[in-house]
Amino acid sequence: MTTEITDRRADPVHPTLDDLRDTAARYLGPGEIAEIERAYQFADRAHEGHLRASGAPYIEHPLAAAVSCAELELGLPVLQAALLHDVVEDCDVSLDDLTAEYGDEVGALVDGVTKLGSLAFPSAAAGVGDDQVQAENLRRMFIAMAEDVRVVIVKLADRLHNMRTLDALPPEKQQRIARETMEIYAPLAARLGIWQFKWQLEDLAFRYQQPDDYQRIATQVAARRATRERYLSQLQRKLETALQDNGIHASVGGRVKHIYSIHQKIQKYAAVGKSFSEIYDLLAVRVLVDQLDECYKVLGVLHSLWRPIPGEFDDYIGNPKPSGYQSLHTTVYWTATRPLEIQIRTRDMDDEAEFGVAAHWRYKQGRAARPAHAAPEADRRDAERLAWLRQLVDWQGDLPGAREYVETIKSDVFQDQVFVFTPKGELKDMPAGSSPLDFAFRIHTELGYACVGAKVNGRLVALTTPLSNGDVVEIVTSRNSRGPSRDWLNPALGYLKTNHARTKVRQWFRKQQRTENLARGREELEKELRRLHLKLSDVEAALLEITGQRSLDDVLIAIGTGESAAHGLALRLAVPTGARPAVEPVPLQRPLRRPAAPQEGATGVHVFGSSRVMTRFAACCSPLPGDPITGYVTRSRGVTVHRDDCHNVLHTQESERLVEVQWGSVPGTRYSARLRIEGWDRVGFIRDISNVFADEDINIVGLTTHEDGGRVVLSLTVETDGYAQLQRVMHKVDAVRGVLGVDREL
Repeated sequence: MTTEITDRRADPVHPTLDDLRDTAARYLGPGEIAEIERAYQFADRAHEGHLRASGAPYIEHPLAAAVSCAELELGLPVLQAALLHDVVEDCDVSLDDLTAEYGDEVGALVDGVTKLGSLAFPSAAAGVGDDQVQAENLRRMFIAMAEDVRVVIVKLADRLHNMRTLDALPPEKQQRIARETMEIYAPLAARLGIWQFKWQLEDLAFRYQQPDDYQRIATQVAARRATRERYLSQLQRKLETALQDNGIHASVGGRVKHIYSIHQKIQKYAAVGKSFSEIYDLLAVRVLVDQLDECYKVLGVLHSLWRPIPGEFDDYIGNPKPSGYQSLHTTVYWTATRPLEIQIRTRDMDDEAEFGVAAHWRYKQGRAARPAHAAPEADRRDAERLAWLRQLVDWQGDLPGAREYVETIKSDVFQDQVFVFTPKGELKDMPAGSSPLDFAFRIHTELGYACVGAKVNGRLVALTTPLSNGDVVEIVTSRNSRGPSRDWLNPALGYLKTNHARTKVRQWFRKQQRTENLARGREELEKELRRLHLKLSDVEAALLEITGQRSLDDVLIAIGTGESAAHGLALRLAVPTGARPAVEPVPLQRPLRRPAAPQEGATGVHVFGSSRVMTRFAACCSPLPGDPITGYVTRSRGVTVHRDDCHNVLHTQESERLVEVQWGSVPGTRYSARLRIEGWDRVGFIRDISNVFADEDINIVGLTTHEDGGRVVLSLTVETDGYAQLQRVMHKVDAVRGVLGVDREL
């Protein structure tokens, strides 16, 4: 019984030819092993004298990629291509010579991998020029995948070994490569269903992105190993006995979840106030059977043996994931309070789960033969599994802008999915959190433009309603529809989740008049800037830098057409990537003392140069995460955190007490803010506004009102989890009937 997820090789970083031989010999014949050895000798001669950054012989890298492909039981041409994938690019070997020596199939695979060899994927914080490079690289990758997905499997194997040897590179390169691995390669492996690659890429990227968190979790998991193995042994005996008593032949195994998965669960539990010691479902037990109908028999035995947890059951056999993954998932209480996740699947399903699309070539080129009666169904699954890939290739023509294409890939493809149905029973996969409006645009652009309502499971719902697994969605249209609303483009209102739908709406508005868009964009941006106490003339240069536009008019037109969101630009001005704001709302009039390195206080604020310093928020200005802030060293109460534009900071006579601070993060921390809302007085006005704050889980701790000639002015003190949430609720309040304006008070 497996108790840990471990690598099959003793040393995955420095593999040997024997490792490749032994792994490939499990499914290839002696003649094919000889051909692998011939390709290895060719690559070894070509790379002779070449060293990696670690000082190891370069041949270790293509050898490691080949071993990873062999673990997926891919055919001889793929293993040869993995061994030879760098010889054309790095050595004095032409593609024609390589093709003549090893055949057209190997030559095409090596050519495809070579073309992907120089791909680099800048992060979302990169500039516009980098966005163009990223979009072009993504296009090249998906075109290569559409032609032969094995090219990208070799590329993933290549990236896996690069991540295993990342410690030989400088820290800045480690961060860049780890980031693109987490953003692109690990989600790509997940979408292709190659679990072996996915979890390893995630763990390795997490190790370099957040080394302290990685080490802490690894230590905690290792400390509980003996206890975990004892529990697994008890579970295995009890479950196997119950299955045998019911005439079911099955194998039972268990494993601990991988480190990045545990990290995600820790964050989820922290949001509800639970610690690592309270997380009991770190184990996953897997039951493998021979026949599909036995999966449901096992489920019945489990639920009679242990109490199932309501709402914690998923049938991915009846509704497979887009990657082709099939399994039953259930969670039960195996003691009075300890939950246990159990996966039930056939052995063929387990192969599909571990190998994903690579399983197709195991049957096609390996010694295993797919049964004749199963071939049509398997071919259909293969086609469905890659349907999303064909859609991405089609989107290239629909999404002309680089930024739109990149964001669509990341938001619509590399995210968790929900599975919903059309009224005719067709299954559609959508990003988790998608709305009926997103669904309408996924079906057809014109359907989205004409949408005026939606029914989910036969009931009319709001267009902002998040869809759930199994929902049947019907779109209501009208011939008299005036087209999209600009509110659809406001993320704070929740109409659209997918970037594909937002792009289509932006394209519709681009057809409107330039003058109208310019005026509307100016109005929206000035409203947002007033909330930051900024003037448009003060931020023009910063806006051009952020957006990459040539002129302020271009920025305003982009806002007017919906291509850019005014509130999003305001957030980028207030909450930049770096440590300080892109534009100071009120310039500091005193110098800051900046010591060497930041430490974090109890409020989630980093204070430079102080260890375990006590921090608190100033009541005079109530800073929120994202506000430009300054620390003031008090005589007995640690560091008080003020907004940069606070009167007390600007006019202090003791500038030597000012220290630089940054926002950090403490889960569950709430912050105070003051708002001023002006509107026309009517019955229910305050009630409607209070409901908006309640829906956003924002507490109103203080409220005063005064009336002025039919108008009412509300002054509120609220508790929020940060600047982004405050901006979102201000937008929603602004949409309440009768509201004339919402501003943040100093």
